[in-house]
Amino acid sequence: MNGTSTTNPATNTATSPASDTPADGAAELGPGRTAAWQSARRILCVRLDALGDVIMTGPALAALKEGRNDRHLTLLTSTAGAKAAELLPFVDETISYGAPWMKATAARQGSDPDERMVERLRSGEYDAAVIFTVYSQSPLPAALLLHLAQVPLRLAYCRENPYHLLSDWMHESEPEEGVRHEVRRHLDLVAAVGATTGDERLRVVPDRQSHKSIERLLGQLGLDSRRDWLAVHPGASAPARRYPSEMFAEVLRILAKEHGLTPVLTGSSAEAPLTAGIRRMANVGAVDLAGQLDLGTLCALLGRAPLLLANNTGPVHLAAGVGTPVVDLYALTNPQHTPWSVPSRVLYHDVPCRFCYCSVCPQGHHACLRGVPPEEVARAVIELLAETARAGVSGLEQADRGSGTVLSSW
Repeated sequence: MNGTSTTNPATNTATSPASDTPADGAAELGPGRTAAWQSARRILCVRLDALGDVIMTGPALAALKEGRNDRHLTLLTSTAGAKAAELLPFVDETISYGAPWMKATAARQGSDPDERMVERLRSGEYDAAVIFTVYSQSPLPAALLLHLAQVPLRLAYCRENPYHLLSDWMHESEPEEGVRHEVRRHLDLVAAVGATTGDERLRVVPDRQSHKSIERLLGQLGLDSRRDWLAVHPGASAPARRYPSEMFAEVLRILAKEHGLTPVLTGSSAEAPLTAGIRRMANVGAVDLAGQLDLGTLCALLGRAPLLLANNTGPVHLAAGVGTPVVDLYALTNPQHTPWSVPSRVLYHDVPCRFCYCSVCPQGHHACLRGVPPEEVARAVIELLAETARAGVSGLEQADRGSGTVLSSW
């Protein structure tokens, strides 16, 4: 079966104070610990994953930033994550680090970069640090780094007792007790030390030059005053998360020939052959911008787009960050990354092997995406455009009316 839902994520898991035994149920850290965290002025946030992961950590970072007026937030992240951090208005400083315990870091000899990072973090004189992870990652390597850097308060989810590597921790109960959306997971972590925000949406802010560049480009394309176009991002870093090219092309044919929509394809330089192939197969005059936009201008384009059609990949979260509706072709590799707090449709074909967490389909059939007919994708686009269309309404205003989207089979 195929499934879509517009229900807010509401799964809770057990938490634990810094003690030897995780508590059953939802237990907050003691009031003394919360007070210690609320007094912290310089906070280091560790999120060593990729672009989309950093963006989904944004609401938790905002909650920390809002904790006190003079708070300074530093993000320790990957090279890709640092590019995303440039769009987050609540991050004051970014440090890039190729952590040797992260999959994307290239193999290297020696520990000199790690020793230099310890010294750099120590010189930052941070009052506290929060380690953000997915449940399959251990926070302990990062916790050791922070311990060596003499950061006094250190918070993370942890499956085993971290003893003195973390000053405060929450018991890691995922996936055994259910999984949450990644945004909710991080919000719950910082809420345990008293950091909350009244605005839990994703928020990304391109600079003024990015907006000017996109206004000029859309004018050149004749799309600046029109709403009969959509952004289409057919790539994804993992092959398992890519809707087949020939099926994407068929979707574009339906949208263009039957509904008069102009597809605007986006992608990295490495994805240019993919977008060129889809454009050629569709043969409907789609605009191909692959390799022509940096992250800021891509974000500005998505902010102007009536809708984004994409696989489960980073631009989905960029679109959510500017309030643009999303139709998400959602491979069932991971249930935690659906569009957050924007009008959306999540399309998939249910399979017994769902939630495999694999980058390449281990079964070889790719049925969770191949089972979604192009006609259904096109119908979802047209229906969502009709539901969200309102002249003069910005993406962020649309987001006020949206809801987080989750898989109905959660």
